[in-house]
Amino acid sequence: MTTNNAKIALVTGASRGLGRNMAIALARQGVDVIGTYHSNKAEADATAAAIAALGRKAAMFQLDTGDVARFPAFAADLKQALAAKWGRANFDFLVNNAGIGVNAPFAETTEADFDRLMNIHLKGVFFLTQALLPLIADGGRIVNLSSGLTRFALPGYAAYSAMKGAVEVLTRYLAKELGPRGIAVNTIAPGAIETDFGGGAVRDNKQVNAFIASVTALGRPGLPDDIGPAVASLLTENNRWINAQRIEISGGMFV
Repeated sequence: MTTNNAKIALVTGASRGLGRNMAIALARQGVDVIGTYHSNKAEADATAAAIAALGRKAAMFQLDTGDVARFPAFAADLKQALAAKWGRANFDFLVNNAGIGVNAPFAETTEADFDRLMNIHLKGVFFLTQALLPLIADGGRIVNLSSGLTRFALPGYAAYSAMKGAVEVLTRYLAKELGPRGIAVNTIAPGAIETDFGGGAVRDNKQVNAFIASVTALGRPGLPDDIGPAVASLLTENNRWINAQRIEISGGMFV
């Protein structure tokens, strides 16, 4: 049953892939979920329905997380929804998950590709978190998504991984600056996961899938169910003392 004292998580990019899995895993833990989606309302509605089927409240908002100018209006809409649906002025957990993949050799990466990655993965994370700070409860948590590609290098991901490396540094600074409010901030760094991310190569390309399996200690690529529950677990009280950390969830890639 839904209770008035339930925790509330905001997950960006919650309509598909890892974000959807995180949202549902949080709902299974008794957390209500507010999600954002870029364009596919039907997928967002399906995620909300899955959350509701678990007895939790859900709300979905359209948001381009690379469009910083939209953030103040989004924060205002979110504040209104929190009051109307939850009778609260704040939420507890922010998961900066939304992202895109661009795979291009360094020599062929365009400025447009670079800017798009930066706007979504770094600038968007920075300023969306800033815009939402007044709405995050003291004692809350922030999780930023990075990638195993910040530890090991594979050709074609120079720009993407540079943004994620910056997010890892930003995480530590947020942990330091938000510590007085009791807000813990950590980075989750997934390895290669079978989703539609980046065109779905890990899931759909047999050669890529076999290569990932061959360099992973546990002998297979990751699945969304390997990531969502781990993120949900990080947000429980059992893990309240984990702060300013990069936690890789890759099954042991390139160890």
